[in-house]
Amino acid sequence: MIFKKILIANRGEIAVRIIRACREMGIQTVAVFSDVDRKALHVRYADEAYLLGEAPARSSYLRIDKILEIAKKTGAEAIHPGYGFLAERADFAEACQANGIVFIGPKPSSIAAMGDKALARATVSAAGIPVIPGTEGEGALSDEDLLNFAPGIGFPLLIKATAGGGGKGMRVVHNIDEMADLIQSARREAESSFGDGNVYLEKLVQGAHHIEFQILADHYGHVIHLGERECSIQRRHQKLLEESPSPFLQSQVDHQTLRQEMGAIAVRAAAEVGYENAGTIEFLVDEQRRFYFLEMNTRLQVEHPVTEMATGVDIVKEQIKIAAGQPLSLTQEQVNPHGWAIECRINAEDPYQNFLPSSGLLSQIVLPGGLGVRIDTGVYPDFDVSSYYDSLISKLIVWGETRDQAIRRMQRCLDEYRLVGLQTTIPFHKRILDADQFVSGRYDTRFIEEQFSIGGGDQVITEDQIYEKVAVIIAALARYRAAEQESCKSLKRQRQGKHQQDEQKRSIWKWTGSWKMNH
Repeated sequence: MIFKKILIANRGEIAVRIIRACREMGIQTVAVFSDVDRKALHVRYADEAYLLGEAPARSSYLRIDKILEIAKKTGAEAIHPGYGFLAERADFAEACQANGIVFIGPKPSSIAAMGDKALARATVSAAGIPVIPGTEGEGALSDEDLLNFAPGIGFPLLIKATAGGGGKGMRVVHNIDEMADLIQSARREAESSFGDGNVYLEKLVQGAHHIEFQILADHYGHVIHLGERECSIQRRHQKLLEESPSPFLQSQVDHQTLRQEMGAIAVRAAAEVGYENAGTIEFLVDEQRRFYFLEMNTRLQVEHPVTEMATGVDIVKEQIKIAAGQPLSLTQEQVNPHGWAIECRINAEDPYQNFLPSSGLLSQIVLPGGLGVRIDTGVYPDFDVSSYYDSLISKLIVWGETRDQAIRRMQRCLDEYRLVGLQTTIPFHKRILDADQFVSGRYDTRFIEEQFSIGGGDQVITEDQIYEKVAVIIAALARYRAAEQESCKSLKRQRQGKHQQDEQKRSIWKWTGSWKMNH
């Protein structure tokens, strides 16, 4: 039996997206919010809404006790955590169970086994699934442990948060001298974002493709995947654009075989921990097409709409049905991806100021539309974008029969999209889609670094360069206008001269006629 009421323990576009799915299923919704989110869209859309606390996440969206109190008070039978915040916290899932509330996500044991990145690596490695070299030990590692392990792994390497995702709590280390400070920096960010400062080490595979498989699993042992997403376009390990299918896999002669092999490994990895609900198995694929297990996200992914557009499967509805004890709605054989989907993450950041977060009032919004266009957002005109949370303000997703059609549709939508009042990454996304390397599908995780960083072949234009270009354009326009005015004056003088000549001629004829009449 489907739930009657669900509490959404999140905010922004993902909370709105979950509320919409619940509405279509006839389920009432409860929203929670911080004091700066009183006027947020998810608060307006929900059937009920309750204040959690002050703006900082630790005082609001990470308050397990307060969220459970509201759930019990409102009679919510289940809680959907969305992504981020508490979505991959085993203690939150356990607390829900202890209070008789269904957690719409995997079992606490699965979150502990796969949500902790270091433990996940150890788990799948023991099952014979290839992993990237790194710290394979379980549990928390001290700074001293990490410094001792590093030389054996080799540089460059990554410091990664064991909890959460989205590039938070992640640092690239090039040598041992800089490592101690970067460990502390990564720990602080992980603690702030996920309430867990534990980190681990992983070898940095350069020139790789970041490819992930969407997983669905029910309570009856059925596990399927919904195909892959290409997520190689990243900046500082934060995904900026995703597409499905992967142009890299699609370009391989035996792409169906490679896809099936990776999909089978993804399903096997999930089955190893008795996984239930939605999740994502992430791989890195090197230039020799060798793939390695990277991590598992035990939650709904930010980029899940890409898979939904390509397959027609509503992943959020499947999550709710699975949590309610229903079997999967489809088998692996019934999964039939069609066409091509692309997603751009529109962030409130200034790409001309090193992606500095932008906050303030969104005075105007003009949304693109048309066939095959979807926008997931949590903002509206006159909405005040806060600096307390993630800078993602909307996701623009398009679908086309072919990749070329999808790219052209996305370019058109980016041209139509207007967000006035804040700096956004829309100009940056336009440049990505215009880049030859992207259009040809020949890109990997180094794409942004090589094509758009300082010293790269296709740099992002700085603000000073923009002012310089504007000044040149203004000077050219001024010169053109001056020349045009001079031309007009010259033409006017010519016309005046001709008019005077005509008048003189007419005067002569008038004088002649007058003389004849008088004589």
